[in-house]
Amino acid sequence: MRCAPGSNVSERRARLGHIGTVLAAISSCFLAIQAAGSFPTYANAKEELLRVAGEIGRPGGRIVIALRSEPKTLNPLIAADATSREVIGAMQADLVHINRATQLTEPALAKSWKMSADGLQYTLTLRQGLKFSDGRPVDIEDVLFTLRVYLDEAVHATQRDLLIVGGKPIAVRKVDAQTVAFTLAKPYGVGERLFDGLAILPRHLLETPYREGKLAQAGGLGTPANQWAGLGAFRLKEYVTGQRLVLERNPYYWKTDEQGNRLPYLDEIVFLFVPSADAQVLRFQSGETDIISRLGAENFSVLSRQARDYTMADAGPGLEYNFLFFNLNELGEKAPADMARKQSWFRSEKFRQAVSLAIDREAIVRLVYQGRGAALWGPVTPGNPRWADASIAHPTRSLDKSRQLLAEAGFRMAKGESAEPQLLDAVGRPVEFSIVTSSSNADRAKMAALIQDDLKQLGMRVQVVPLELRSLIDRITQTKEYDACVLGIVSFDADPNSDLNVWLSSGGMHLWNLSQKHPATDWEAEIDLLMEQQLTATNAAQRKKSYDRVQEILGEHQPMVFLASPDILVGAKKSIGNFRPAVLEPYVLWNVDQLYQRNGAENARR
Repeated sequence: MRCAPGSNVSERRARLGHIGTVLAAISSCFLAIQAAGSFPTYANAKEELLRVAGEIGRPGGRIVIALRSEPKTLNPLIAADATSREVIGAMQADLVHINRATQLTEPALAKSWKMSADGLQYTLTLRQGLKFSDGRPVDIEDVLFTLRVYLDEAVHATQRDLLIVGGKPIAVRKVDAQTVAFTLAKPYGVGERLFDGLAILPRHLLETPYREGKLAQAGGLGTPANQWAGLGAFRLKEYVTGQRLVLERNPYYWKTDEQGNRLPYLDEIVFLFVPSADAQVLRFQSGETDIISRLGAENFSVLSRQARDYTMADAGPGLEYNFLFFNLNELGEKAPADMARKQSWFRSEKFRQAVSLAIDREAIVRLVYQGRGAALWGPVTPGNPRWADASIAHPTRSLDKSRQLLAEAGFRMAKGESAEPQLLDAVGRPVEFSIVTSSSNADRAKMAALIQDDLKQLGMRVQVVPLELRSLIDRITQTKEYDACVLGIVSFDADPNSDLNVWLSSGGMHLWNLSQKHPATDWEAEIDLLMEQQLTATNAAQRKKSYDRVQEILGEHQPMVFLASPDILVGAKKSIGNFRPAVLEPYVLWNVDQLYQRNGAENARR
């Protein structure tokens, strides 16, 4: 920079001072880049940032939250467990987002969208200046790559079923540098909600693993921080096996608060792995963690009585449904004889109906949830009244009706060695089987124990087998070496299409008989048809009628014996700002980009 001829001394000094300030800023930035080391930077394009409403927070600090298990993956394509989804939610972003508080759609990576008059095409326009958390610019090719990967059958993406409309994959094409068009074979009943939960993937990091068929191995917890990126508020910083996972603030995040301050406010989120619910409570009480979520009713009551520096909240009924299901997978001729014998019981609808009638759901709500929950006879919880079928029967527990159904199915009662009643099948073999469940979920372990006691009154000998979550998922989805299981699913949206992969016979979460090439039964084929009908119907009443019928079929054939749903019970230190729990997952981190520490001592940039 040159001084203009004729400038006086004071002007020259002012300009030199300005140059010095600029050089100092450049030097500071250069040193910061050197310190970061791993993440490159790129020239700024025009940024179209999203300004969001909410309490204005203070920058800096961190929050610590405990998880019941280590995430299985950071890869949104294959994440099936709640722990992985909770961490991934802070690291990734979608084109259109469902606000977990209002349950309405809102702009996200796409700043706008429009639907064609016939309902067959959605045209979305990306924000300008978007960058992944490693600083690489985002473009339409990343969106095209993302949809190609999600739709690839070989990838087995958990969300793939949502992208098949009218029996055909959604077609995607580039319109221009900022615009992409999605074409559907039929109208889509949920509209733009389709795009929520589809994390836009970094093509520059994942294209090579995809071509090599190694995409499922990408995004492991041990992935170096500079080899993983997303568009969420935070990015990977550190993973210590068996102890913690640390995320740091994404400096390229695309949201600001109402005053134009770039989000997120926090510098870090620390996820501690604390598998015991009681240990989580102790850490929260001692101040080691800032937020506690997925609380059982007993611990919630304990914390509520002792609350001093923290606030407890019952957000009401959520969308979690817990259930018992039997192994109805086609195991082939090489299956052990013992398993084949048990499956002959499990395949009997009257057997499953008898089990359902013998279970005391009200006792489960009372003893497991201390009344902070609801009994279920179908998958739609009280937290989702719009989609509940009011005609679904809620039969009271009846051991007499259970025994009648078992007798009609060829079972008979006898006396065992200890003079206790013992149920025998048609050829005189005792009815004995095991129920597996997660060792890290105390509520489901209690449910399994109560079911064990209930079925004992029918003469069934049931063993409860707690398993570490990874082992449990492996048995259910891979080896299929189990008899029955108590599990739960948390719908990520109130709309039934969020559970499409559960109800379609081809679905990867069709737990009682996974990923069928063809429906194994007529009633499963009918569910497939009904789910397809409601998927493509644009009339709300038609969609409701179809899904009501799905619920009725499930109630009749009992592939899942629905048990109970808990309220959403959470807590946070009073120093945490913008803490607003929701009934949609993730309950306390849905607005993680706006959470902040009120305590000034916590707010120093680290």
